[in-house]
Amino acid sequence: MAQNATVYKVELSVSDMDRHYYETHKITVAKHPSETDERLMVRVVAFALNAHENLVMTRGLSADDEPDIWQKSLSGELDVWISLGLPSEKVVRQSCSKAERVIIYPYGGRTAEVWWEKIKGSTTRFDNLEVVSFSEEQMAALAQLANRTMKLQVNIQEGDVMVSLDEQIVNVTPLRWKSAA
Repeated sequence: MAQNATVYKVELSVSDMDRHYYETHKITVAKHPSETDERLMVRVVAFALNAHENLVMTRGLSADDEPDIWQKSLSGELDVWISLGLPSEKVVRQSCSKAERVIIYPYGGRTAEVWWEKIKGSTTRFDNLEVVSFSEEQMAALAQLANRTMKLQVNIQEGDVMVSLDEQIVNVTPLRWKSAA
């Protein structure tokens, strides 16, 4: 018998001083049985960093042809394609051809660094691609916040991210490995 996803209810209050975006999102995140708390929280932080009224969580690991998060225009075109993990060069190329803007959030410490060293040369031609990483220590601290029901406050200022849940605060500094042109 296949295991079911675990449902997480997240009330995400985003105060992004860099983009002047201030909004609260109520999102439901289905955590795949093979997904770690670290990956779940990377998804939530990626959502906060790109928060927009049309940004939505997708089926993620349950669908091969979808990113983890996307934003579509009112006419159905893919504006933003957000993937987590270490996609192959082929998947990166396909994603960049499908969306106006593609953001990859690799995680996993040294494994992510090795992945990036391997594919970064082949990504220079993609002006719409961004690659943003986080330190292993910061991701481990974020994973400690994971709870089935969360009221998270995310403050973003000068590129730094502060995630708070009740009295717990985790500071995250995104490491921009590649910026879009």
